[in-house]
Amino acid sequence: MKAKNWLLLLMFGLALSVLAACSGDESKKSSGTKSDGVTEEKVLNFINPEAIPSMDPSLATDESSFVNLAATMEGLYRLDEKTQASPGVASSHKVSEDGLTWTFTLREDAKWSNGDPVTAHDFVYAWQRAVDPATGSEYGPYMMSGVIKNASAISKGELAVDQLGVKADGDFTLVVELENATPYFETLTTFGTFFPLNKKFVEEKGDSFATSSENILSNGPYTISNWTSTSDSWDLVKNEEYWDANTVKMDKLTFKVVKDPQTALDLYEEGTVDRIDLTSDLVDQYSTSDDYIVSPETFSYFIKFNQTTSDALANKNIRAAISRAFDKDALVGEILNNGSIASNGLIPADFTPMPETGEDFRKVSGDLVTYDLKAAKEFWAKGLEELGTDSVELEFLADDDKTTKNLVEYVANQLSTNLEGLKVNIKQVPKEQRLDLDSNMDYQMQLTRWGPDFLDPFTFMNLWTTDSGNNWTGYSSPEYDKLVSETASTLATDSVARYNNFLEAEKVLFEDAAIAPVYQSSRAQLVSPKVKGVFVNPFGATYEYKWADVDTE
Repeated sequence: MKAKNWLLLLMFGLALSVLAACSGDESKKSSGTKSDGVTEEKVLNFINPEAIPSMDPSLATDESSFVNLAATMEGLYRLDEKTQASPGVASSHKVSEDGLTWTFTLREDAKWSNGDPVTAHDFVYAWQRAVDPATGSEYGPYMMSGVIKNASAISKGELAVDQLGVKADGDFTLVVELENATPYFETLTTFGTFFPLNKKFVEEKGDSFATSSENILSNGPYTISNWTSTSDSWDLVKNEEYWDANTVKMDKLTFKVVKDPQTALDLYEEGTVDRIDLTSDLVDQYSTSDDYIVSPETFSYFIKFNQTTSDALANKNIRAAISRAFDKDALVGEILNNGSIASNGLIPADFTPMPETGEDFRKVSGDLVTYDLKAAKEFWAKGLEELGTDSVELEFLADDDKTTKNLVEYVANQLSTNLEGLKVNIKQVPKEQRLDLDSNMDYQMQLTRWGPDFLDPFTFMNLWTTDSGNNWTGYSSPEYDKLVSETASTLATDSVARYNNFLEAEKVLFEDAAIAPVYQSSRAQLVSPKVKGVFVNPFGATYEYKWADVDTE
């Protein structure tokens, strides 16, 4: 990417970070110094909408997992308050003239929570493990294929893992070879999939690794305690072995799973928790509160269609009809009412500008799939005729929280009302179960979302390539694959041509009705005014807790 484009991206990140600084996490019970001079423990208390699905960096795929991993672990770099890559385990790096070899110098004072040094070998092991087919990682192949040398071939079982383009030159120098020049590679290293792992510890724990607090090693600002894979509460405790422990102000962050919005509100009002998300029915009541904050996000919500489990969904006209048969403006205005906006494409608004003009990608690409009842009925009639039927019954999979329940009930009602002969059966399950059903392709329609992992359209576009580790839909388009593949290969250093390919690929995706865009989210929240230094990232882990603190004045 050209320098001009990066400057715009960083300015965007700074703007979000300013918003985020108001949206942090700290406790009304939290602390400082008592009048008698005794220092109280600093504690922040939060709620989470679900249990943590995974604390294994190679297997994590969701927001809750990556937020907790980012708090307890650290890669080569870490996103700071300006959404820039600040030093993590790496103190510096250099890039070869052709952009293909990155050499990272690691700090020698980085330690695991058991006292072991964090070395270049830990990164080699973790990255090889992430692309090893035996691991079963979704994100390893997704994040590394086409980026790190040989990652794609290894993930397909065509090469041994030791052929991955990463090696240790001694204990504190890591050398990475890329398939193609990748301007955003530095920000990739901040993401959870690229975190290091202590090989001896992982292999000693075997199948128990990352299933409980006792089976996890941390090298980040906090350690996780009182947690198992089924826990509905856990604590993040300051990691005294962390190389930058002096910067970490909080002694502990507590988390409790709360799915009911009214219960969450009650906990906030009694001072038990320090930040909550507000559902639409509560927004108007609290929108004038001093604690009320709306944080724009870059999550895109959409309906996935599994083309392999339903003859109806294998039909493009049926998918196109469903995509246009529900009123998204009413959905965000009445059901969500939290600042979210209707989505008519894949790439979110205000995420990335075009490289030459600086115009927002979403504005340039335009509205590709809008609510259009007339067109929906026409597509529906064509689809039914092609199927030789006058009725279709489909199952709609979603998470089991209350907000999602209201949303999918609204969409299901709209679809059944607007498309004659369609019956939609809702199936709501805990998020971890939905993720399993998704990866096993055991669903028909599914409400899901994607948040960017790095500042580039590729983080969204690569989802739907035929070999993507996250494309659990059966969708495959040689034209789409070619357009996206070129952005990471022959056009890797030509930012203008790359973005033109992205524009074309997005059009192909919706001409094929591969998915149905629904909305781009915002969060309406109540946040304690004592909360300071908690940042919201526009990509990667949503929250950054390293710099969290409490205003005790």
